[in-house]
Amino acid sequence: MVSEGGGITKRLIQKIEPTIPIQPRLLRVAAYARVSSGKDAMLHSLSAQVSYYNELIQGNPEWLFCGIYADEALTGTKSNRAEFQKMLAACRNGEIDLIITKSISRFARNTVTLLETVRELKDIGVDVYFEEQNIHTMSADGELMLTILSSYAQEESFSASENQKWRIRRDFEQGRVSSMRMLGYRRTPNGSLEVIPEEAVIVRRIFSEYISGMGKMKIANMLNEEKIPTINGCEWTTEDIRRILQNEKYAGNMLLQKAYRENHITKKCLKNKGELPQFYVEESHPAIIEPQIFDLVQGLIKTRSCHFTPPKSTVAVYPFTGKILCGGCGKNYRRKTTATGIVWICSTYNTKGKKYCPTAKQIPEGKLYAACCEVLGLSEYDEDIFHSEIQQIIVPAPNQLEFIFHNGATKTVEWQDRSRSESWTDEMRKQAGQISKERRWHKCP
Repeated sequence: MVSEGGGITKRLIQKIEPTIPIQPRLLRVAAYARVSSGKDAMLHSLSAQVSYYNELIQGNPEWLFCGIYADEALTGTKSNRAEFQKMLAACRNGEIDLIITKSISRFARNTVTLLETVRELKDIGVDVYFEEQNIHTMSADGELMLTILSSYAQEESFSASENQKWRIRRDFEQGRVSSMRMLGYRRTPNGSLEVIPEEAVIVRRIFSEYISGMGKMKIANMLNEEKIPTINGCEWTTEDIRRILQNEKYAGNMLLQKAYRENHITKKCLKNKGELPQFYVEESHPAIIEPQIFDLVQGLIKTRSCHFTPPKSTVAVYPFTGKILCGGCGKNYRRKTTATGIVWICSTYNTKGKKYCPTAKQIPEGKLYAACCEVLGLSEYDEDIFHSEIQQIIVPAPNQLEFIFHNGATKTVEWQDRSRSESWTDEMRKQAGQISKERRWHKCP
C-alpha cells in the first residue's frame, strides 16, 4: 500500500499472466453405420464404413473420438437396433455432441421415427450430420429438409416392399414357394421342393405315433428324450407337433399365402383370414405322407379335439390366476377340471409331464380356499381380502404352500391329500357299483 498526502491509501494491483494455455474443448463425435443384411458384400461395406469413420473422426484435431456404432439389420424401418439404441443412450448420458452418418435412409426410413429421434437429440444438444444430404440437424433449415427427404426414404421403403410382395404373389400364382424352412424338405433353386430322406423319417414317425394313439405331448417328450431337435435346433413342444400334423405340404399339396405382413413399417406377420387371396396347389411336390394317411390324421385331430375341448372356449380369470408359482420350474399354476374335481396344476407338469417337473403336484381348489382362510384368519374365503393381502403363493414342495404378503411377510402351511372317499364323484360311485354287480353276476353258477 502507498500513503499519499491526504492520508488516502492507494492499492497496487498486479496482473499475473497464466502460465498454462487454455485448451479448447474438443467436440465429442461418434458415427453410425448400418447395412441391410448379413451377405458378404454388405459385411464388407460395413467394414469399409467403420474404417472410413475411424480415419475421419480421429484425423480431425478438434474432434474427440467417441466410438462407432454399427448395426447389421435386416431393415432400416426398425427402431430397436441394438447399436442404435446404445448410441442414443450415450447421447442421453451427455457423452456425445455430434453424430455422423452416411444418409437419412441409413439412420431410419420411417419419417415419424426419424423426426422423433432427431428432435430428441436436438433438445439435448446433439447434432446429427447426414453426409449424402449435407444436412446438420441443428441448422435452421435442417428439420424442413429432413421432413422432405425422409418422406422420400420412407416411400422408397414402401416401393421396395410392394415390389417384393408382387414377386412373391406371382410365385404363388405359379405354384412356387419363394422361401421356406420346414422339416423334411429343402427348396431347390427353381422354387420346387425336394425331400430330405433323414428328416422325412422323423415326420413319418410323428404321423405314425399319433395314429397309434400317442398324444402330441407324449410325441414331443419322446423326441426330446431321444435328443432329436426341431428344424430350428430347439426342444419339441405340442405346438411343433400340431404344425407338422396339420401341414398339407407333407401330403404333396401346398396352400400358399397363409400369412402376410401388416405393412412395410411394422412388418408384423398376420394370419391370412380372408384379407388376401390364397392359392391351393395339388400334387405340387413329392409327398412324405400318403394323402389317405394325412386325411386320417386330420379326422383324428378333429375327433380328439371335440372330446377334450369344451364346446365353448372362454378366457376366464379365476381367483388364483397368476398367483400360484411352482417352486420347482418357476412356471405358473393353472386351473384344470379333472374327473375328481377342479384342481390347480403346474403348467410344465400339465404340458410336458411329471418328468419335467417332479416336485409339482395337483392341488384341489377346495384345499387352496381352506389354506387361504387359515392364513388370513377368515371363516370363509373373501376374494377382495385375498388380493389386498396376498401377493404370491409359492409351492416349494408337494403339499406345501408359502404365502407371500404385500408387506413382505411370509407364512407356510401344509395341506393333506384328499381321502379316497372325497376323491370319488357320484358318477364314479355309480360306475364302480355297476362293475361290482357285473362281477358278481359272472361269478354266479
